[in-house]
Amino acid sequence: MRRSAAAVGSSLFMALAPGTVAGLVPWWLTGWHGGHWWPPVRVAGIVPLLLGAAVLVHAFARFVTDGLGTPAPVAPTEHLVVGGLYRHVRNPMYVAVVAAIAGQALLLARPVLLVYGLIAWAVMWAFARWYEEPALSGRFGEEYERYRATVPGWVPRPR
Repeated sequence: MRRSAAAVGSSLFMALAPGTVAGLVPWWLTGWHGGHWWPPVRVAGIVPLLLGAAVLVHAFARFVTDGLGTPAPVAPTEHLVVGGLYRHVRNPMYVAVVAAIAGQALLLARPVLLVYGLIAWAVMWAFARWYEEPALSGRFGEEYERYRATVPGWVPRPR
């Protein structure tokens, strides 16, 4: 796949998948109306929200530049993506989406978003475990198995 096609496909997928999970659904649940928590807690929510957004952009860019494809199962990468943040955690997109949801929960002072974040994480974990890992193992074989053995799935390692 050419980089330009991968960029367009990844951008569309980013708007649809993380855009829905970390944007549209939280809006449906809260209408972006905030609660009344201690202001420093609410302000602290900005950190995971912005970090989550930055990680998402970086991770999607890696799929274009390193993988020559998209995160969407219908247009997968030609190469296994193991650079950038993928050196520290196998699922940075999912971690970023959960961080963004948690950040919104704090910023808006809405516990419903914390519950939703846990549910979203459980669904993403199940998808990664029972679909993505077997698919990547079948597609990239030993290369993926070595990567999986050395890089944690959900809690980033510092180096």
